[in-house]
Amino acid sequence: MILSLALALALSQTTPPPDTTTQRRIDVRRKSEHVMPFLLDRSMHMFDPTPAGGTMTVHTNANDPQQIALIRSHVRKEALAFARGDYADPTAIHGASMPGLAELRAGHATITVRYAAVVDGAEISFITKSPALVAALHRWFAAQVADHGHDAMM
Repeated sequence: MILSLALALALSQTTPPPDTTTQRRIDVRRKSEHVMPFLLDRSMHMFDPTPAGGTMTVHTNANDPQQIALIRSHVRKEALAFARGDYADPTAIHGASMPGLAELRAGHATITVRYAAVVDGAEISFITKSPALVAALHRWFAAQVADHGHDAMM
């Protein structure tokens, strides 16, 4: 009993492990700055899951024409890549084991990917008839929101 109490007391006074979520977000932010040409502090990624897939919108929160142009250029490039099954940029930021990523690569031929400019940025819509790919898209969206923290929202 005394040994158990001593052990419990010692464990309660040790330094807690580092917050891996915070460290991961720091790492993701650092990697994002090498992939995305626009300023993360002046933008927001919004993810909208839908029954047929979903929409990813990136917009500036600074009403800055230069940021809007950078966002549109980058999102257009990403839409073309995703349509080919090329998810190299998200992999560079989030890692190869990102939820949903393998399924999206493998099933890219059955996903319609569309780019559109929006008032203050751009969006990519993903549409598929495959319930498995819809679920993969939703997992992929959720993983991005978790990794980007205050720079993204569902």
